[in-house]
Amino acid sequence: MYAIVEIAGQQFKVEEGKRIFVHRLDVEDGKKIDFEQVLLIDDEGKITIGEPTIKDATVQAKILEKVRGEKVIVFKKKRKKGYRVKNGHRQNFTHVEIISINGKISPKKHAVKKEVAEVTEEPVKEKKAAEKKVEAKKQTIKKAEADDKKSVVKKAEKKTVSKKSETKKPEKGKA
Repeated sequence: MYAIVEIAGQQFKVEEGKRIFVHRLDVEDGKKIDFEQVLLIDDEGKITIGEPTIKDATVQAKILEKVRGEKVIVFKKKRKKGYRVKNGHRQNFTHVEIISINGKISPKKHAVKKEVAEVTEEPVKEKKAAEKKVEAKKQTIKKAEADDKKSVVKKAEKKTVSKKSETKKPEKGKA
């Protein structure tokens, strides 16, 4: 089971027992906190999506400690001008452990899922019908080609018969 939660303006994928670093929260170390901005819950394949958040869903967490991230060096320079500035920055983070995910899946959401499943089945039916039409067209083309071959053979036979009659010329001496 996992959830997508918005914490301090950022979205995190959380699971029970998982530890994450979030931007500094104004809560004392060791206290428990509930995050109510739950955007999505996946419970063994049953997905619930909020509009924009899921009502009555919370993620309970425990504040472990407040820490600072690694130093990031910011260096600016303009060559040939003698301008150089070097700054460092360390971001403040709060180390949080996820204790539990509490979310109820409403029956209304399941109804929406069934409707979505029905909607996705319709294009499959249409696709099968289209495939049948294409197959029927292919068969008619094959029949037409076979008929064309037969007609070509008949025309060729007629031409050979007419050529044979042209080759027989009456003799001039015997009349």
